[in-house]
Amino acid sequence: MLTLFDRDARHNRRAFLRIGGSAALGAGGLTLSDLAALRARAETVPGVLTGKSVIFLFLHGGPSQFETFDPKMGMPVGIRSATGEIGTKLPGVTFGQSLPRLAALADRMNIVRSYVPGDANHDLKPLVGRDSSGANLGALYSRIAGANNPRTGLPANVVLFPRAVDSSARPVTTSFGRFNATGPFSAAHAPYDPSAGGELSLAIPRDRLDDRQALRTSMDGLARRLDQIQALEGVDGMWDQAYRLLTGGLAEAFDLSREDPRLVARYDTAPLVRPDAISKKWKNHQNYTDNARSLGKLLLLARRLCERGCGFVTVTTNFVWDMHADENNATMEEGMRYMGPPLDYALSAFIEDLRHRGLDEKILLVACGEMGRSPRINTKGGRDHWGNLGPLLLAGGGLPTGQVIGLSNRDGSSPQSEAVTAHHLIATIMHTLFDVAQLRLVPSLPREFSQTMIGWDPIPGLHA
Repeated sequence: MLTLFDRDARHNRRAFLRIGGSAALGAGGLTLSDLAALRARAETVPGVLTGKSVIFLFLHGGPSQFETFDPKMGMPVGIRSATGEIGTKLPGVTFGQSLPRLAALADRMNIVRSYVPGDANHDLKPLVGRDSSGANLGALYSRIAGANNPRTGLPANVVLFPRAVDSSARPVTTSFGRFNATGPFSAAHAPYDPSAGGELSLAIPRDRLDDRQALRTSMDGLARRLDQIQALEGVDGMWDQAYRLLTGGLAEAFDLSREDPRLVARYDTAPLVRPDAISKKWKNHQNYTDNARSLGKLLLLARRLCERGCGFVTVTTNFVWDMHADENNATMEEGMRYMGPPLDYALSAFIEDLRHRGLDEKILLVACGEMGRSPRINTKGGRDHWGNLGPLLLAGGGLPTGQVIGLSNRDGSSPQSEAVTAHHLIATIMHTLFDVAQLRLVPSLPREFSQTMIGWDPIPGLHA
């Protein structure tokens, strides 16, 4: 990777422009063979983009519907929520007891109780999978909107892992799928990952950043040292892109120190779960620590990026919701002590922050995992994989709020009302990001849109 940053002591926060030098370094950047793509934007028609953004919080491992948003306390012990329930702002609606702050904000979000993930496999659906043509949904957005915001230069598609805010965090789990997958689309549309390593650095004084010719000269010197110099087609576009990124506020967007310290503290989930309070008998104990240290700040960073022009931001805190009570993962009751408070604190801070900043019309938050959990607690105190029902939360995006969409059956094993599927969820995201009627007029609309997604219906009742 190539990283450009200003070395002036008065401007010592990094401005990132990463240009991958090989396929192995392409996650979140561009391979040199893709540089020509920087000169052109996706073919579109006026009015396709709504100007809204989506933050997809992927709860990796599969959270339980019972201990989050559908406690089923009328059922016997062994089925009902292991953590009890708490009343919400909505009459007659309860959440799991680990989520008191979200319960108090239930009128400012939407909960889906009839969401069917589709199967009980560990993977990245619905964010990345068969329904998205094997691409991160952000890559689909980038394919239409262009790889970078033309006004700010920020990437249209970003993925945030714990290392984006905590360098001590473990690497993200990749054994169940690649968050940076682009499916049939160019690597130019892969999510930008600010925590990716392996970069070359070029320090340029501020006064030279202000001189386009000096910037070109500095980059020329570096380019001569690159093995793939012959791949630098469209290099003029690269200079323009580099200058826009370096002077357009990219470093500022990733710099949480620019926020009011009181707001950073409101988002900070690290104090909620002490590492020494997490049992080391679970092999995934470090994942619980990483989740607590990073979740809130990741959502704050995601908000900053969307506020400055990113269209799609994926957030995940690694593999932490698989509460089998096996050698790797905690029981439901113990696991929710580690996972519930950070989720409750971070999401409530985010929802309140959106409202305060007037962004609840502009940014849609989606939170779900790849599956739910079994209706019966196993003999060790955990819940197993379950694909026929799972929790789903949506907030912001200009949607009406305070809705509970759908009903689950008596024991929380399947929908009692019409099932909400991945197709419904993806269509809701597409309708948030695009004017779908205008999108159909795009001359070169990818087949992955024209034959599938733009014909799917959004979540029934969500817009009522």
